[in-house]
This record gives sequence, C-alpha cells and structure tokens, in this order.
Amino acid sequence: MKKLLIVVDMQNDFITGALGSAEAQAIVERTAAHIRARQAEGYTPIATLDTHGEDYLTTPEGAKLPAAHCIKGTGGWQLNDAVSAALGNCLLVEKPTFGSTRLPGIAAEIIAGDPDVTIELLGVCTDICVVSNALLLKASFPGAAMQVKADCCAGVTPEKHLAALDVMASCQIDII
Repeated sequence: MKKLLIVVDMQNDFITGALGSAEAQAIVERTAAHIRARQAEGYTPIATLDTHGEDYLTTPEGAKLPAAHCIKGTGGWQLNDAVSAALGNCLLVEKPTFGSTRLPGIAAEIIAGDPDVTIELLGVCTDICVVSNALLLKASFPGAAMQVKADCCAGVTPEKHLAALDVMASCQIDII
C-alpha cells in the first residue's frame, strides 16, 4: 500500500505574510503534529511551494490578485518553520499557479502502479490551491482513496473553506 501526504503551500506568505490569516496561523501546530503522525504511519510527504518571480504583478494572476507573494527566494516563499521541521527532507514541488500539473506525474512515480493507494491533502488555501491539487490528483487517480484533512486546512475566508470542502466532497474526496 502506498500512502502520500500532500502538504499544500504552507508558506510564510500564506500564514503570516502578504496573504496570511488568523485561520492559517491557527492550523500550523496541528498541521505539523499531523505531518509527524502520518509519517510515523508510513505516509510519504510531498510539499508544494507556490512560486512566483519578481514580475508577479505583471502576470495574469497578479492582475487579478495584486498582492506580491511567494516570490522565489524570499522569506515569504519559505515553508513555515514548524511545518518544515515536521516535513524534514521531503520532496518539494514548485508550482507557478494554483494546481501543480507536475504533481500527478510525481505521485505516479512514487505509487509505481500499486493499486492500493491513499492520497491525503492539507494546507492553504483550501478554496484555491488545495482544491485545485485535490481535483488534479482525483482525476489522475480515480481509484485511489482520496481525503482532505479539514482541520489542517485554511481558506481565504471560513466560508470559502467550507465551500471548497463541499466541492471536494461532491467529487468523492473524503473530508476527514
């Protein structure tokens, strides 16, 4: 059995920085503890990093979200310290937008054809990057057990967090 834990964008800019929120700050310690527990259960962690260049504000995304964030190499781009310590030396996947189109291929290499697969996601923002990556993975691995750890996720707002959980549940992703 293969078990993957996808930790989505637990970066400083989404927690205490440019796009930080009290909700994101509130999940940090619980998320770090959950990562350690899942690793003890044999889950392979993979962390995504929202990654932008200095020209972010001139991009189509920057035009709609005019808040420079996760600029590669900055402190805001770095993983939160507690989360990074829990992850240890895991695979980091940079992504230039909400969902990583590389992530399903990386997961396929790790899964290596094993028919008994569990993929769990957690992180920020539930309503943007978590849902995007969850749906990409669900489409790529329709037979896998897919789940999202709701209390280790934070959305742009509490309402959008709940709405994203509803969307994922509608797509047969278990909300735990």
